[in-house]
Amino acid sequence: MDEFTLIRDYFSTPDFVRKDVIIGVGDDAAITQVPQGQYLATTTDTLLEGVHFLRQASADAIAHKAIAVNLSDLAAMGAEPAWINLSLSLPEVDNQWLELFSQKVQELTKYFSIQLIGGDTVKGKLAVTITAQGFVPPESVLTRVGAKPGDWLFVTGTLGDAAAGLDCLQNKLKLTDKSAQEYLVARHSFPTPRVLAGTTLRRLANACIDVSDGLMQDLQHILKGSNVGALLHLDKLPISKELGSSIPELQQALTYACTGGDDYELLFTIAEEHRVSMESAMASYNLPVTCIGQITGVSGKIDLRLNDQPFSFVSLEDRGYQHF
Repeated sequence: MDEFTLIRDYFSTPDFVRKDVIIGVGDDAAITQVPQGQYLATTTDTLLEGVHFLRQASADAIAHKAIAVNLSDLAAMGAEPAWINLSLSLPEVDNQWLELFSQKVQELTKYFSIQLIGGDTVKGKLAVTITAQGFVPPESVLTRVGAKPGDWLFVTGTLGDAAAGLDCLQNKLKLTDKSAQEYLVARHSFPTPRVLAGTTLRRLANACIDVSDGLMQDLQHILKGSNVGALLHLDKLPISKELGSSIPELQQALTYACTGGDDYELLFTIAEEHRVSMESAMASYNLPVTCIGQITGVSGKIDLRLNDQPFSFVSLEDRGYQHF
């Protein structure tokens, strides 16, 4: 099968077609139309076999994660996703693998009302690169810069599940509760980008980032960018019942929640006057959000507390995923 046949058979007929796509897959370049009065947000992520996903990962899990991590980046900027490009490196043509992969791409593009508009295929080590684009009003762009002393520090969903799920897959964590293990593995393999939360927060939050490299590391990005510090209550961290019941040791559970990464939840700061509106909006989406601390004026410093008492946890300070 040549490149053009592969693209035609698996990626040329979208389930969802946007009116702002003038020319999509099949030509030398896509032609799209950006709505008047909107900024265009663009993000790119590459996932490599053995680095970002395990060799035994299924094709649908790889497709899901590749798209989800990019949509999560757009969500952290308050952008509404619109288009994706796909670059796929394959060691060989495996029709069964491609069918499963392309089905998941179709499923997600339809679910999030986005369209695949182009890309590339090459022969090589298995790798997936997604470029995602979306729209955000100029006055509503969310960034890592903007947190202010007194802001409340919130996070969506739960933390630590994905890292624990990865350890289950690698047999580093062995659980007797099989349903809990399945839940944690699914959180690792099929993360949920908080797109709706992101577009809501752009009207309310002062700063935002997605938790991809670990809570402590990603929080530092906000603190350094905004020249502020944070008071972090470790006992307030949202830990799922599946993770909490499986790992009774406090230090291990906190390590997963603080440094694990790959959760793709949104970490954001919000002023007191917008707190009730934000919590009400998130409740209407049935999305749990948890206040885990507050922004302080001490630049770059994270003051850890456990049950309102000062807490020193050296192993948490500078840990998180390192790309190099």
